[in-house]
Amino acid sequence: MAQTLLTNARIVDGTAPERGAPVQVLVENDRIREVAKKIAAPKAKVIDLGGRTLMPGLIDAHVHVVACLADLGRNAALPDALVTVRAFKLMGEMLRRGFTTVRDVGGADHGLVAAAAEGFLPAPRLVISGKALSQTGGHCDFRGRYDDRTVVQTGFRLGQLGRICDGIDEVRRAAREEIKGGADFIKIMANGGVASPTDPIHFLGFSREEITAIVEEARNAGTYVSAHLYTDEAIRRAVECGVHSLEHCNLIKADTAKLAAKAGAVAVPTLVTYDKLSSEGAKLGLPAASVAKVDDVRLAGLQSLDIMRKAGLAMAYGSDLLGEMHRHQSEEFVIRGQVLPAHEVIGSATHVAAKLLRLEGRIGVVAPDAYADLIVVDGDPLKDLALLTRQGRHMPLIMKGGALVKRTALG
Repeated sequence: MAQTLLTNARIVDGTAPERGAPVQVLVENDRIREVAKKIAAPKAKVIDLGGRTLMPGLIDAHVHVVACLADLGRNAALPDALVTVRAFKLMGEMLRRGFTTVRDVGGADHGLVAAAAEGFLPAPRLVISGKALSQTGGHCDFRGRYDDRTVVQTGFRLGQLGRICDGIDEVRRAAREEIKGGADFIKIMANGGVASPTDPIHFLGFSREEITAIVEEARNAGTYVSAHLYTDEAIRRAVECGVHSLEHCNLIKADTAKLAAKAGAVAVPTLVTYDKLSSEGAKLGLPAASVAKVDDVRLAGLQSLDIMRKAGLAMAYGSDLLGEMHRHQSEEFVIRGQVLPAHEVIGSATHVAAKLLRLEGRIGVVAPDAYADLIVVDGDPLKDLALLTRQGRHMPLIMKGGALVKRTALG
């Protein structure tokens, strides 16, 4: 029984606008056993945090760990072995930024989940949708206008973010196959997207009947549907069809935000990706037609945060970066901090995201029986969200499941 006692820790977990008073936290094996002002643990290894900030491990609820290239069409053609190695490189970098859990919303398979859990290579805890579902010509169809080749129906490459299915029977089968393959939830492409060639942003993906059928399959399996969405019309339609997790939401309006909040849905804004697609996408291989779409959604991003907050719509943290742009993952904190209170921004990457992932009480908190996913921060991120950026530079200690991922001098 391995025990570690963290002393003189001031907790920031996104539930309050100020740091907590100094406490002690006892870690036993992979769990937090006790949080109190004084803990008797004579056999524990003691780490004095010296009044530093102690946070739950961060949660990114919108990643694509297999997206090692910005050009997703090219990415889908890469051999699985190459994608696997690159995915673990990306996941290791995420962990070193303090993200101890990530939700992959298109691409990763259960093999990656199992490999990450085995722990031979450093990686966050991984929650997956499997392959995202897209209709013909939708956000996962990269064939272009003049390519009429029949789409693959089985044996998808790891670097492929999604699969194409049309009609109620096909979408039901696709959802069932992804759940059978280990998907924790189902992702659908219900709007046009930036990275795909034949779907303008206003494009509505799938019919209402198809979306409703997918939602039913997810509910039958005890889970939910996540949808790629930008326009107000698409978001409202998805909520009315029972979609729970609303990705992006840049063009949402107040009435729809209120409807989504009343339905208990959760939004996952991903503003950093549009900022970086605009400034870096072209030189990293994003096709010109995709670059031209970026500003359609980028410029409305900050306003959408204000709209959703006023409506009471819960927001989880998401980054949605591709290729070399993954290094900007933590900058979403600073972008959101322009509009939202710091503790709410942090809460989006802790307790709000944990609830969305259906891991409430197990991650995203510093509390007894939760996984010992913990990060130490030099300084107070409630006063400076940039302390959560710079590739973990201000994080002298990172722990995942009780194991130290990083530890530098705390003197």
